[in-house]
Amino acid sequence: MEAANEERPLIHYLSPEDDASQYTSDGTLDINDQPALKQRTGNWRACFMILGTEFTESLAFFAIAKNLITYLMSELHERNVDAARDVSTWIGSCFLTPVIGAFLADTYWGTYKTIVVFLLVYTVGMLTLTVSACLPFAMMDSPHNGVIHRATAYLGLYLVALGTGGIKPCTSSLGAEQFDGTDMTERVTKASFFNWYYFSINIGSLLSGTVIVLMQENIGWGVGFAMPMVFMVLGLAVFVAGRKVYRYKKLSGSPLTRVAQVVVAAVRNCHLELPEHTSALHHDTPSAIEPNFKTEAARQFRFFDKAAIILPWTGEKGTAAPTSPWRVCTVSQVEELKMLLRMLPVWATMVLFFAITSQMSSTFIEQGAAMDNRVGPFTFPPASLATFEVISVMVCIPVYDAVLVPLARRATGNDRGLSQLQRLGIGLALSVFAMVYAALLEARRLVLAQDNMPAMNIMWQAPVFAVLGAAEVFATIGILEFFYDQSPDGMKSLGNAFAQLSMAAGSYLNSAVLGAVTATTARGGEPGWIPDDLNEGHLDYFFWMMAALGTVNLLHFLHCSIRYRGNNNSTASCDFSTHGTTKCLEAQPSRIE
Repeated sequence: MEAANEERPLIHYLSPEDDASQYTSDGTLDINDQPALKQRTGNWRACFMILGTEFTESLAFFAIAKNLITYLMSELHERNVDAARDVSTWIGSCFLTPVIGAFLADTYWGTYKTIVVFLLVYTVGMLTLTVSACLPFAMMDSPHNGVIHRATAYLGLYLVALGTGGIKPCTSSLGAEQFDGTDMTERVTKASFFNWYYFSINIGSLLSGTVIVLMQENIGWGVGFAMPMVFMVLGLAVFVAGRKVYRYKKLSGSPLTRVAQVVVAAVRNCHLELPEHTSALHHDTPSAIEPNFKTEAARQFRFFDKAAIILPWTGEKGTAAPTSPWRVCTVSQVEELKMLLRMLPVWATMVLFFAITSQMSSTFIEQGAAMDNRVGPFTFPPASLATFEVISVMVCIPVYDAVLVPLARRATGNDRGLSQLQRLGIGLALSVFAMVYAALLEARRLVLAQDNMPAMNIMWQAPVFAVLGAAEVFATIGILEFFYDQSPDGMKSLGNAFAQLSMAAGSYLNSAVLGAVTATTARGGEPGWIPDDLNEGHLDYFFWMMAALGTVNLLHFLHCSIRYRGNNNSTASCDFSTHGTTKCLEAQPSRIE
């Protein structure tokens, strides 16, 4: 009898709490639309493939962006200012199209399908650009060679700009979705994901600025564009292969429609008086999944609370009052709009930051072309100096993650070390310092050129690229994390698109400023600040102007950061005791300082 008992297998019965702990608690699903198992889906096992996809996209993007100004001037024969303006416009378009991709991801397709579709568009764009680079040889005797070459090149460029619109906002969102926000361990790991996400981008940037640029300069533009296209195809195959281990968010309808409904309802109810207590407004119905979920109306932007006023019903007794979302919205819906409005001042301050970083792909390359690019036995293409920005990023990210964050965590008590806004402020300050250095460097270069002295060596540009690389570690990663965390749950991809939109606005602003500077300073036959021969101009004045604007922008950011209040979605925060019981407390509205 005892022997029989010994051979009998032990059966462990899982309690409901143990069974629930096997699954994510943030509502994510697996590929079969079932609750996602923690041990089989998500986390870093899924992120490696997502980061690999982002690496191949960044390799292709920077293979174009880093040396595009050289391609436009040498192959399409554009002038200095025109080429710089066209590069900024194209880069701006690459960061504008994410709004399209994010809308499709949040509303119709989800992040996974959106990435697959736009990767295909991206690949077609790279193929078109590769063909355009070969056209001068294939149509050497054609009188229309120049026109067809230019048209094909710009068709390829803007197909790439469209393709990147579905990748930039969605890879970061899909990656962040692989970590359960209700799990303390995974939530901390998610903060590291954004650092390594940007790290993978810069590995692609490093290879583009060295290997790919050298191919373009020494072998040919066709090979230089074809190589990253091959990597794009491989990246697509790897990404699709990982579909079974990804976690997927449920779609919650069009975020832009929900925002529009609040605006329309608030305007229609503008004549109504707000109730004294917010409890009288139209709140969400508690769900079985999140019974402790509660959204409180913030005191800011009170006008939009009118969209949640419960209208008096004078119809037949026993019938329900009309609840059209274009007439009555929920408090949580109103709060989604308020979250976006609260982020706008921070968003605006980042526009000038990205206008400053745009110099790395435009005026800095033109400055480098006017310098001595021989370093020992090697000759460095001006576009390759951006490698120092990438190296700076790749050094700063591990140092930030492994050294600065633990030290800052002890000092501030913040689990991130620095708050998101503190991180952004440091990045803005570093960008101002970089522009001051660039202005001083250009002033010295001009003095040597006017005195017929040997040209300055191009390596003097390395520090400005390195400083801007450090600035991006703080500001660019910070703004991605800030918009993801502070955006409403149903607008995560759109939130990332808003971060990308600040980059687009910065590039467009740089393009507009370059045009305005040329129109203002090149009157009456004067060469202006940025002529074709930089020795006849004053590019240093342009850099001083950007440094001054950056300083004003930094002061404005400090003012905005002091006044900023984080989103006030208050979910039940749970304190797990050692006895397996759970005590839920309502979280207070957060304030980021």
